[in-house]
Amino acid sequence: MEFDRQNLELALKAGRKSEYLPFSLHIFESVSSTNQILWELLAQGAEAGCVVIATQQTAGRGQWGRQWVSPTGGLYLSVAIAPKIEATDSYQLTLASAWGVAWQLRKCGVSVGIKWPNDLVLNGLKLGGILTETKVNKGKITQAVIGVGINWANPVPETGINLKSWQASQHSSPLFCLEMLTSTVLLGIESGIECLCQEGVSILLSRYLDLLTNMGDKVYVNNLSGTVVGVTPQGNLRVDLETHDTNELIKPEIYVEPGTISLGYSKSSV
Repeated sequence: MEFDRQNLELALKAGRKSEYLPFSLHIFESVSSTNQILWELLAQGAEAGCVVIATQQTAGRGQWGRQWVSPTGGLYLSVAIAPKIEATDSYQLTLASAWGVAWQLRKCGVSVGIKWPNDLVLNGLKLGGILTETKVNKGKITQAVIGVGINWANPVPETGINLKSWQASQHSSPLFCLEMLTSTVLLGIESGIECLCQEGVSILLSRYLDLLTNMGDKVYVNNLSGTVVGVTPQGNLRVDLETHDTNELIKPEIYVEPGTISLGYSKSSV
């Protein structure tokens, strides 16, 4: 699958009101991992706004060291940023990117939601995911790489969905080519980081929660049942535990760190 740089540059130019990130595009047919290639470019002097794009990864990485299966036909990209935030707040970059990409896709007519903490969902199935990696010095993030994988025309598992198939079922193609999807994702990352850095985490978090599909879900934590009521600024899931004490007026709330529990997916019935 060939990638048309000129079409992508035109799509980006048409979609941007301001150049918050000065994108520098590096396009490959196949790489080991777009995050890995981008870190190598940064080590060679590349700066914030550097982008690595591929339609296949041979050693893609997911959250918590998991393998990210990245077959031909998908969109895999990584963007370098230089956020001025504390290392303890690093997960805000993932929240910002997830919201920004979902928001831009929704503007295009694709009804994407967010599954905590970092998955993009469509019709209850996984459309894509986000991996943030950082370098830290003296408690502050000096460099960060935002990696995004989106199912475009690649095969997916029963719990996944790709945009080509979804658009065919809708009898419309708001994203008619891979370059337009890529532009939308890049604009989404830019929008999310801009919201975080210029408007603050409180506004970002309220927008993230508006698109969170897990609100009100029943979950189990250490064999205790509870209800999802939100997400903290650090990315932890807020869960109200059920209590059988009728005299207790306030339900105990706990915070669950990303990677501690899996909220799962149901298999496609299509």
